[in-house]
Amino acid sequence: MTITRKTITKTALGLVASGALVFSLAACSMDDTSSDAGSSSSSSAAAEPTAEATPLASLPDLSKGVDTQVTVDASFVEALTSLGLTPGVVGTAGFDSATGTFSFPITGGNVDYYDPASDVRPYVQGEIDHDGSGLSLTAADGTVVELTDFRIDPGESKLYGTVTANGTVAAEDAYLFNLYGGSLKPLQTEGDNAILEGTTVHISPDAAALLNQTFKTDAVQDEMLVGVAKITVATK
Repeated sequence: MTITRKTITKTALGLVASGALVFSLAACSMDDTSSDAGSSSSSSAAAEPTAEATPLASLPDLSKGVDTQVTVDASFVEALTSLGLTPGVVGTAGFDSATGTFSFPITGGNVDYYDPASDVRPYVQGEIDHDGSGLSLTAADGTVVELTDFRIDPGESKLYGTVTANGTVAAEDAYLFNLYGGSLKPLQTEGDNAILEGTTVHISPDAAALLNQTFKTDAVQDEMLVGVAKITVATK
């Protein structure tokens, strides 16, 4: 499925005008001042909870879904348009043109959520997998880059994935996006689902360099804002 630049631009700008623009691609448990320190390693001793710490919520198996949704920011749409790139979806990913929202089904992983007021940092820990779905970027000359099989590491405040260029795998488990959780809302519940919403997502330096090289440009900037994130996971 391919979404035209005209459709996605109209949708995103309409959301901006109504003040309803949000973007969801990942939940990050770090605030803006601590994200850099936390991004160096999710397995460091400093990132581990104390023996006494008990998570407020623990989801050991995320294979029941639901999804990570993404409503793109207008500035990101403008950047794609300036590069002549047309975004699309890959595999089981979806796109809602009425809201400008991409969706990526959750296929596995695990999450522990600690009280943000406690000393445990990062307070969202684990991994959220999205196998079999992703985004595509198609240039006017026919070059196609696919970003798929997203893996969110909230402890590192990063999102990883597979990068394919014209059908050839260019990188696996590549560092694609930075996740900033300063605006992350408290954990919410809706029926049997748990919801993390509010993290802003930015293009990583690695992804910026790769996209610039592939599309022969220097217009993709490190830390370019992509949007804001909402993750919904089934608890039963």
